[in-house]
Amino acid sequence: MSRWPLLLLLGLLATVLTLPVVSLAVSWLQWNADSAQVLGEMSRTVLPEYALTSLWLCVVVALGVALVGLGTACAVTLFDFRGRRTLEWALLLPLAMPAYVVAYAYTDFLQFSGPLQVGLREAFGWQGRVFPEIRNTAGAAWVFTFSLYPYVYLLARTALSERASQLMEAARLLGAPLSRRIRQVALPLARPAVAAGVALALMETLADFGVASYFGIQTFTAGVYKAWLVMDNRLAAAQLATVLLLVVAVLLWLEQGAQRRMRFAVSKGGRTGGAEAAPVVLTGRRALWAQLVCGAPVLLGFVLPVLFMLRPLVGGWDELNWTPFLGWARNSLSLAGLSAALAVALALALALAVRVNPGRGPLARFSRGVSQVVALGYAVPGAVVVVGLLLPVGWWQAVAPDTSVGYWITATVLGLVWAYMVRFVAVALQSVHSGYARIPTSLDESARMLGTTGWGLAWRVHWPLLRRSTAAAALLVFVDVMKELPATLVLRPFNSDTLAVMTYQLARDERLGEAALPALALVAVGLLPVILLSRTLRSR
Repeated sequence: MSRWPLLLLLGLLATVLTLPVVSLAVSWLQWNADSAQVLGEMSRTVLPEYALTSLWLCVVVALGVALVGLGTACAVTLFDFRGRRTLEWALLLPLAMPAYVVAYAYTDFLQFSGPLQVGLREAFGWQGRVFPEIRNTAGAAWVFTFSLYPYVYLLARTALSERASQLMEAARLLGAPLSRRIRQVALPLARPAVAAGVALALMETLADFGVASYFGIQTFTAGVYKAWLVMDNRLAAAQLATVLLLVVAVLLWLEQGAQRRMRFAVSKGGRTGGAEAAPVVLTGRRALWAQLVCGAPVLLGFVLPVLFMLRPLVGGWDELNWTPFLGWARNSLSLAGLSAALAVALALALALAVRVNPGRGPLARFSRGVSQVVALGYAVPGAVVVVGLLLPVGWWQAVAPDTSVGYWITATVLGLVWAYMVRFVAVALQSVHSGYARIPTSLDESARMLGTTGWGLAWRVHWPLLRRSTAAAALLVFVDVMKELPATLVLRPFNSDTLAVMTYQLARDERLGEAALPALALVAVGLLPVILLSRTLRSR
């Protein structure tokens, strides 16, 4: 395979996918007296509120997802009780629920004029509110906790299932009681997994726009959009986006460190099954407590929101207008399909470059470097991507006002697909890399001995073995694009609304009954990767 075309492709890919972050760094070069005045004003007015609200929200969400995720992982991994096998995969269902959909569902049902509060007031003659107002920071923490705990649950469950049962049995044989075995054996083993899951949940929390905007919470992400779209201040938006990006970078560093600590050696020669590794059987009251611990998150994070959204949908079924819904669905499906195809193609090209250039040569180091840079894209919040893309467009328009760059970025799908690639090529790349990890390098060597090299090696040897990984990558990108809200809200062309955008806009206009149909459509699509993940876990 010729090196120069590959080198050019990798350089172009790295430039395109890192432009948003680079443009934010370059924006600080515009520092002047006006910039200092704007920053000083922000520091006195909005920045303290953004920082304190985001910090408080992150602390509460971190504690919530850690307790719920670790508690459910311990219950289904270390114990056996009635319904455990069902709850093992049911605990993943909140992954299919976008957090903003959960927020809309609870608001519609629990608000002062909602059916639950009205019914209780009529039944018992109560006055005033029965349940507290949910549209505040505490309500947002509740929504994020039961939407994002599966990150901790999934990683902690994997860590415990691989290592904890045998060690806990050894501790039992040494006379340690159950509480001590959990406290001194299981929990320390799960600590790196919990840290990694909490970091992922906090990155999602900081990147959220739908819940913060709908609840009126002054977080950094909401502040970025307010500075850009309301205050019309690009510099303020860039500075807020830079602060948000730095915080996310710290969380990503912590997550990667926790992931590295999870990869300590595990004996493969010992028995992994058998009676000595069997979970503790629970009966009676203990089994009931385990069922409640595992069933409550599923109920609060998936079942109740779905039922809340189904109620207005079923009640107003005859009044539904299917024509606009089909248009929103068509736009969402076309954008998701195009983005998934492009993301998988780029991921395959990048993974192939890493595969065919092992060692420590310049091209090998460059290929791995580009792969690592692209892999960070998923951690970049949608608000940061939007500001990072629109900043250079504004600069170019100021230098060359007669050009049509702004039109192509903001009035066509080019800018939107570009933003999707920045965020979601990392998702496809991770799946393709995992597929390549299962293909032994001896197959490459055998193919070269038989005269197959370059693109022929990729097409005739790699591709047949990568089909499942590629399909999984396409599915994950497809679903993520369908649910993406911040970038789609700003960069979508005129008259091309998507399911996510219309769900947000209808809910913002307090038309929650009409928002139910697109919201449930997003949930249905989100179930696809959850089903795939649960099947993978069961097969393992």
